[in-house]
Amino acid sequence: MTAAGPRTYGFLLLPDFALLTYASAIEPLRAANALSGRDLYRWRHISADGQPVKASNGVAIAVDERVGENLALDALLACAGGNPARFRHKPTFTFLRRLAHRGVMLAGVSGGPYALARAGVLEGHRCTVHWEHIPAFTEEFPQLDVRRTLYEIDRDRVTCAGGIATLDMMADLIARDHGPVLANAVSEWFLRTQARPASNAQRMAPRERFGIGNAKVLGVLGEMETRLEEPASREDLARSAGISVRQLERLFADHVGESVGAHYLAVRLDRARSLLRQTALPVAEVAMACGFVSTSHFSRAYKARFSQPPSTERGARSASA
Repeated sequence: MTAAGPRTYGFLLLPDFALLTYASAIEPLRAANALSGRDLYRWRHISADGQPVKASNGVAIAVDERVGENLALDALLACAGGNPARFRHKPTFTFLRRLAHRGVMLAGVSGGPYALARAGVLEGHRCTVHWEHIPAFTEEFPQLDVRRTLYEIDRDRVTCAGGIATLDMMADLIARDHGPVLANAVSEWFLRTQARPASNAQRMAPRERFGIGNAKVLGVLGEMETRLEEPASREDLARSAGISVRQLERLFADHVGESVGAHYLAVRLDRARSLLRQTALPVAEVAMACGFVSTSHFSRAYKARFSQPPSTERGARSASA
C-alpha cells in the first residue's frame, strides 16, 4: 500500500473517447470512496480547449480544466477511442511531458496510449493499447515495448487496452494504494467476481473467436494472422498442418464456410483497413505491409470487400472500446 492521503486523478478526455472505458476507470474510484467511507480519491476532468468533449456515442462530458493549466495531480488518465492516431494537439503533448517531469503517474486507456507515445513519455516502459490499434501503433512507434496484454503497470506509466479491462486495471491500482480487501470490495460492487491478471490476452483464442474445434484449421488460421506482409502459399499452409491442399480446402469449406484464399484475403484486407484509418502511410506502403505486390490489385480487392477504394478510407472512424 502506497497512498497515505487522497489521490487526485485528472481525466484527460480526447474526442470520441469510449464511454464504457471512461466509466470503468472513474466508477471504481467513486466506489472506493463510498465503500471506505473516506475521501480516498478525487478527480478533475480536462480537455484540450476546456470545452465539453463528446464520447464516441455522442454523450458530452463537461470538464473542469484545459490542458496547460498548472494542476495539482497525482495521476492523469488519457481516455481516447475512435481514431486516436488523428489527435495531434501539440499543447496536450507538452502538458503530458510537463506532468511526467513532475513525477505524475501517466495512464492511457483504449486509444489513450497514442497520446502518451506522441508525447514521448512511454520510452523505456512496457505498454499496451487496444488490439485494433496495435498494427498502426507499432508501425508508428517501433521503438516501444508493446504487449498484447489487458493492461501494463510499469512504474509510473500505466496503459490499458480499454473496455472492461479498465476495471481490472483500476482494481489493481486500488489494491496497490489501499490493499486487496478494498479492491475486492470494489470488484464485488460491480459484480466482478473473477479477477483477470494483466497478462491475459486481449482477444479470444481462435477456437472461441471462430467457434471452431478442428486443430488443423485453427493452426492455419493462426498462421494467417502472423504472416501478412509475406503471405504463405496454400501449399505452405497445408504443409504446416500436415495435410494436402485439397484436404485443407475441404476443412475450410466445412468449418470456416469459405475457401482458404478467400479467408486469407479478408484477413489481409482487414489489416489494411486498420492501417489506412490509423496511420499516414501511403496506400502503396499499406498494400505492401499486407502482402500485395500490386497497388492496383490491392485497390480492386479493397473496393470489392468494403465498397470503396482505399483512398477514401482515411477519414473513417475506428470503433475501439
